Amino acid sequence: QVQLVESGGGLVQPGGSLRLSCEASRNIVSIYAMDWYRQAPGKQRELVARIIVNGETNYSDSVKGRFSISRALRTNTVYLQMNSLKVEDTAVYYCHVTNHRGDYWGQGTQVTVSS
Repeated sequence: QVQLVESGGGLVQPGGSLRLSCEASRNIVSIYAMDWYRQAPGKQRELVARIIVNGETNYSDSVKGRFSISRALRTNTVYLQMNSLKVEDTAVYYCHVTNHRGDYWGQGTQVTVSS
C-alpha cells in the first residue's frame, strides 16, 4: 500500500521552530520530487518547498531563509525544518511525492503559531 506518513506538527510560539517529517512507503520508487505544501483556512494550497532528484531545492518567497527542506534517501523521508515561525505560517502542512507513476499526498499535519 502506498503511504506517506507525516509527523512533527504542533503548537509553537512566534519565533519558534518545528521540524516536520514525512516517510514515504518503500513501494514508492524512482522518486523525482518531494515537496511540502500548506493550506491555511480559507486559502488555496500553496507550495512551500521542493527537493528534486538531484538535490536541488526551491522555496516560496514567504519562507525563504527561514525554512529548509532535506531528505534521507535510504528511508524515503523528507524533512522540513521551520525556523523563525510567524503567525502567518499557521496551516495544515502536506507532504507530496512525485514519481514516474504519478503523485501521492500525505494526510496533513497541523502547524499552529500563536502566543
